[in-house]
Amino acid sequence: MIEKADRFKAVKEYYFSVKLQEIEQMRAQGKKVLNLGIGSPDLPPDTTTIKALVNAAMDERNHAYQPYRSGQELREAMQKFYANTYQVSLNTDSEILPLLGSKEGIMYISLAFLNPGDKVLVPNPGYPAYAAISKVVGAQVMEYDLLEEQHWQPDVEALENQDLSGVKLMWVNYPNMPTGANASNKLFAKLVAFAKKHNILLINDNPYSLVLNNSPRSILNQDDSKEHVLELNSLSKSFNMAGWRVGMVAGHRQYINAVLQAKSNVDSGMFLPVQKAAASALSLPQAWHNQRNSVYVQRKKVALELLAHLGCMVKPHQVGMFLWAKIPSHIQTVRTFIDEILHKTHIFLAPGEVFGSNGNRFIRLSLCSTEQDFNLAINRILQWKAKEISLVS
Repeated sequence: MIEKADRFKAVKEYYFSVKLQEIEQMRAQGKKVLNLGIGSPDLPPDTTTIKALVNAAMDERNHAYQPYRSGQELREAMQKFYANTYQVSLNTDSEILPLLGSKEGIMYISLAFLNPGDKVLVPNPGYPAYAAISKVVGAQVMEYDLLEEQHWQPDVEALENQDLSGVKLMWVNYPNMPTGANASNKLFAKLVAFAKKHNILLINDNPYSLVLNNSPRSILNQDDSKEHVLELNSLSKSFNMAGWRVGMVAGHRQYINAVLQAKSNVDSGMFLPVQKAAASALSLPQAWHNQRNSVYVQRKKVALELLAHLGCMVKPHQVGMFLWAKIPSHIQTVRTFIDEILHKTHIFLAPGEVFGSNGNRFIRLSLCSTEQDFNLAINRILQWKAKEISLVS
């Protein structure tokens, strides 16, 4: 057998890829597993979005290759979305690049800017793809701490005291996944100043800003931020379009052109009916987002009750579509806790250590399940506790 490339020896298969296979095996055995760990919206897109897709797909002229930058209509919709949502002005032709989901943006940004040996600042805890893709392209990962006592925000002063030689890129993600922490304009200003001082490209991954968040922000709203900043965004969470794979990267034209150079050598553009549907979604009124959030508000209430029955503690004011909860102090490891719950109650929750060592006392619960499922999960937990007397120790 031909051996795989060395670049993948330092990268394991994505945890959720492995765990979903285990869950499917359990379901094949007749076990009704409730998956409360994955952030895949179960709510549908708006009907006008779906109709726009269908109508465009029925036009036989719309099935050809599309421009690598995507069409003007979609870029204009993204430009207006940024202006209306974040009060950020972008040039439609040069400062926005639609993507096949923002996750591919992580890869293309890394390909465009990182050479082997370059250093990358990655949050701990944080989205695993930041570190994994950095390793794939041969960069050196430097973790920086996000800590509960610092409200899961970077300690810029502590970063200043590190040896930053060779650092070329820094990943931040606010609103934060997995912790639900929000950013302030003050924090964004500090981060932009830090990036300028040390000549670092700062990327904010921003897909959760419209979910249970009354103050959507963009890091591009900081004065002169485009010189050292890019921002990723996505329709996956805010518009219930995870499987459609529509995202974007915004920032300085030179950075956008570099990302396009990588992208144009890998994919061949976005299907035009998807572009038209995405443009339609981006023009939805605030009332639509309020309605979506009202559903999550009700789910969150029941989810908090579930976590209380597990003895977990949750900080208030979390935003986004997850709850980040601290496990009881008497439990030795989060994996033991998670696996015990899965195999005794057939409920899957995500262990916080998947996102980094600073998550090793936490679990992540997704709000992408119905109230009925959450109530069913509560009943299973109560039945388990009645039989076992106490949770794992």
